[in-house]
Amino acid sequence: MRLVVADTSPLRYLIQIGRIDLLPRLFEKIFLPSLVADELRHPSAPPAVQDWMREPPGWLEVIPVVDVDDPALAALDPGERSAIALGLSLRADLILIDERKGAAVAVNRGFEVTGTLGVLDLAAGRGLVDLVDAFGRLKRTNFRYRQGLFDALLRRHGDRGG
Repeated sequence: MRLVVADTSPLRYLIQIGRIDLLPRLFEKIFLPSLVADELRHPSAPPAVQDWMREPPGWLEVIPVVDVDDPALAALDPGERSAIALGLSLRADLILIDERKGAAVAVNRGFEVTGTLGVLDLAAGRGLVDLVDAFGRLKRTNFRYRQGLFDALLRRHGDRGG
């Protein structure tokens, strides 16, 4: 089993588009830093995300994280920092993270990294998701994206993706 740690945004957006079910199908179990769980429960999080976090599923394991003294992590937001710190402590294989700066730091620490679009890409490759529908739903959130990337993924998966 691959050890997978998640930052806030991939979970948030997969919940918002109704495709959080993809995570256990792709990875079995996701480890979540307690600080990220707190961000997902925060009153500023979308109501659907807060509701989902009230009773997290068994495949999501929330773990308290001690901040690591690493200057490269200091420039990251607390969620990204705690996801990478948890990844380091668990010797995780993969970190789910959307933000470029956090992803770059995670890659520099030796992790494989993917984000919301990477999860959807992987799921489409296994026939688990319709990318047109998923991208349409993502566009109705505040997810930041480049249309060219959506278009490239749609082409790769034959315009439907699943």
